[in-house]
Amino acid sequence: MSQSTDTTLGESPLSITSGLHGRYLGRRLVQLYVGLTLYGASAALLVRSGLGLEPWGVLHQGLAERTGLTIGVVSIVVGAAVLLLWIPIRQRPGLGTVSNVFVVGLAMDAALALVPDVRQLAWRIGLLVAGIVLNGVATGLYIAARFGPGPRDGLMTGLHRLTGRSIRVVRTAIEVAVVATGFLLGGSVGVGTVLYALSIGPLAQFFLRRFALPEQDSGSTAVAPGTPGQAILRP
Repeated sequence: MSQSTDTTLGESPLSITSGLHGRYLGRRLVQLYVGLTLYGASAALLVRSGLGLEPWGVLHQGLAERTGLTIGVVSIVVGAAVLLLWIPIRQRPGLGTVSNVFVVGLAMDAALALVPDVRQLAWRIGLLVAGIVLNGVATGLYIAARFGPGPRDGLMTGLHRLTGRSIRVVRTAIEVAVVATGFLLGGSVGVGTVLYALSIGPLAQFFLRRFALPEQDSGSTAVAPGTPGQAILRP
């Protein structure tokens, strides 16, 4: 949900095995899966706060309300469906892309099973703030691992490449459509949605710098070299 993206990501000739080499492979794999797990947990905290979700979370919650599936399972189904849309726009997934589809949804459902519902406003605000900050940490870990963008961001960069529209225009169009659809289906839009949109970019950029790997291991094509602020900030 951040404002900053790397437009070269949609053009990289990724495969699932891309980047599975190099001096820091072990650290990168740990960052990838810890980041994805924490991302799912952060999404669960936003759900429990009841104060509004991130754009794709609004859609997932709305579909969960309509289908009776858990929000984590819906996240997996939507992620897989979005990944199928990569085929006509000639995007290739990385290990992080495929892992994103499954790990985030499973972690979200696991965290929801552990975190109880709360009614007190102070606790709900605390969960909201914790969820947003944890999401920034998770994003920094996941993106810095350099194993490819999440399925939703790959869709964005692919459409950017095909249409010639700016990343900002494409991203805004996708997320407005996602939020509107999710809201109509019963998803939660609120102050948390706005706060997330305003804060996730700076938070993710901050944590990307903290978790960045040395440049000599930039053999992976999952993320083009550059400053952390150029990375796509959502799995």
